Amino acid sequence: MPKLSYTTCIVIPCYNEVKELKNRVYNGFLEQDSDAFICFVDDGSTDGTFKELQALEKQYPTKVVAYKNEANVGKAESVRNGINYAAANFDFKLIGYLDADLATSLEEFCSLTSYVKDNISFVFGSRIMKLGSIIERKSSRFFIGRFIATIISKILDLKVYDTQCGSKLFTKELALEVFNKPFVSRWLFDVEIFNRIVVFYGKEIALQKMLEIPLKRWVDQGDSKVKTSYFFQLWLDLYKINKIVKQSASAQ
Repeated sequence: MPKLSYTTCIVIPCYNEVKELKNRVYNGFLEQDSDAFICFVDDGSTDGTFKELQALEKQYPTKVVAYKNEANVGKAESVRNGINYAAANFDFKLIGYLDADLATSLEEFCSLTSYVKDNISFVFGSRIMKLGSIIERKSSRFFIGRFIATIISKILDLKVYDTQCGSKLFTKELALEVFNKPFVSRWLFDVEIFNRIVVFYGKEIALQKMLEIPLKRWVDQGDSKVKTSYFFQLWLDLYKINKIVKQSASAQ
């Protein structure tokens, strides 16, 4: 395989995404002259997702790579595997991840790259409803999300509106630091990302290195992959993450 060299790598974790892939939602972007390539990570899908990813890789050999987890490990490890695999095999400056349903479009994700400067190494999308923006989200998810976001903000002691939006972009150097070891939570790993950045830079510098960008468009796409039973695991994950944050703070 030739060593791909692009400005940006987009990691997209996939679990049973055949419907999205067969709708050719990615083809339009891949046919554009963009300075980005996609690393898809199949997380043990049971519906033929990896076969579809391989077809995309064959069709766009210089813009797509398909990676397969040996077993279902969840979103956190899928993103981590994809970032480390891409960093070891391809040449790029920026790397981030995006949800496979493309609630945030690939084009808008790529627009985040313009905010990465010498003093900004982490940019993340935020589902803030502003004049002119289109944020379509089920009411139940919105209220649950805001409740969780409030708890997370208190744990992290950071004034971040939306830690959980699946649209995040890092410099390659920072990504390798953040994703070098497994996460505690399969789904709340975004919280751990913020904590790891704070630990790496120190809180004062970390706040200067992060930038939250309100998205112009975010559209809820279908049902969540998170099982209802995770609601009970959620509290244990928050407890574990809170413990890690406190240990990190005391170690600084």
